[in-house]
Amino acid sequence: METTAKYRPNIEVAADGEDLAHRAADLFVWTAREAIEARGRFYAALSGGRTPRRSFEVLASSPAARVLPWEKIDIFWVDERYVPPDSPESNYRLAAEALLKKVPIPPDNVHRIPTEHEDIGAAARAYEETIRDVLALKGNEMPQFDLIVLGMGADGHTGSLLPNSYAPLDTDDLACAVYTGGEMLNRITLTHPVMQAARHLAVLVSGADKAQTLKEVFTEEPDEVRFPIHLLWPVLDKILWLVDRAAAQGI
Repeated sequence: METTAKYRPNIEVAADGEDLAHRAADLFVWTAREAIEARGRFYAALSGGRTPRRSFEVLASSPAARVLPWEKIDIFWVDERYVPPDSPESNYRLAAEALLKKVPIPPDNVHRIPTEHEDIGAAARAYEETIRDVLALKGNEMPQFDLIVLGMGADGHTGSLLPNSYAPLDTDDLACAVYTGGEMLNRITLTHPVMQAARHLAVLVSGADKAQTLKEVFTEEPDEVRFPIHLLWPVLDKILWLVDRAAAQGI
């Protein structure tokens, strides 16, 4: 795609949200096959939200996905609101209902963010330990997910790397607590060094309400304070932006 962006991201423009969902599902299948063939295992971290939901539904009904060796697939989450797993606000619940209950993935391969801890900091540490154990990390080794699927908020955040929070500054942890204050729910998120280390990154952006932000993200100098998604600019070359036509109208 020819864009007005100062920085040259790898952008695929989908006709609409449905086309975007099919492209995202195809990407999951392709990266899963690639990882399993190369290394015998596929590690993916998913996000919540309206756009991923439809991609989960498409994936669940895909013949190509149904024949994947799900026993070799491990699913994690990029971020989670600090709510019970059966809450309508839960990213885990969204993925479970739209995808995971419809494919033959072993329960032990599903690694949700544990929101049942009384202390959110303890929950973040427990999630980090799960990542370390499942990916068999040694010392301070950084996990390398095969695929991390992200979104972008209208304020330029990704995951739960929210503006005016500590999360975008955390380079020491794999996962950290996000204290939001006000009416927003507290969250746990993967930190940006983990996101940067992934073999493949996909950012799904849909809707006209994201168009102006997306234009500014691509045309202005990186500003991680204003737009936390700019924390990914050091690895811009390995990000695939899946953007529907409404969100892409400014680029």
